[in-house]
Amino acid sequence: MSSPLVILTLLAIFHGPLAWVNAAFLVLGEGAAIVALLFEAFFVDETLVDVFDAVLINEGLSDLVAQGRILHPDGANPVKQLGKPVSSAVYSPFSFRQITEFIVFLPFNFIPVVGTPVFLILTGYRAGPLHHWRYYKLLGLNKKERLAVIERRKLPYTWFGTVALLLQLVPGLSMLFLLTTASGSALWVVQLEKHRTQNTEPAPVEEEYTDDPV
Repeated sequence: MSSPLVILTLLAIFHGPLAWVNAAFLVLGEGAAIVALLFEAFFVDETLVDVFDAVLINEGLSDLVAQGRILHPDGANPVKQLGKPVSSAVYSPFSFRQITEFIVFLPFNFIPVVGTPVFLILTGYRAGPLHHWRYYKLLGLNKKERLAVIERRKLPYTWFGTVALLLQLVPGLSMLFLLTTASGSALWVVQLEKHRTQNTEPAPVEEEYTDDPV
């Protein structure tokens, strides 16, 4: 990892007073890449799946969660109701491509003023849909169906991914925000499922009025 002082010095030559902003995102971005590579991918993904599933159960979507794991309805709380997965349970798939792109995008922070927002948006665009990977697996969507859904939600996913990245760049709190992001993505699923259910349920059939003469 580059020395923060070296980065700040180099950026100060071209960015002037704004150098510290770009340097901060560049250094924090390097740290986030290491965290994602060494911690998130290997240690906490199972925990993120549990958080995601527990939130869905708490919001009344036990039937959806049951598509991917055994549930214990007599559990005292949503966490206690979680049983063993019956299939591969991954919150967000580990991808060397994603890590590589993250590192490749880091130099955008060298561009004055617009560089940091461009870096955040590009990274958020790529990472956003991955927060619903578990949801797509529970729905049983294939790759073609998954890509079609992602295309329709491109803007919301970019926004969600950008905010999630910003939170993970907060020093000392990145691990906490990994958990809250999983919870937030699950709450988003709750809204999506309510909308999907409303659109698929048949409208109630009104009984034909007949005059009942006395």
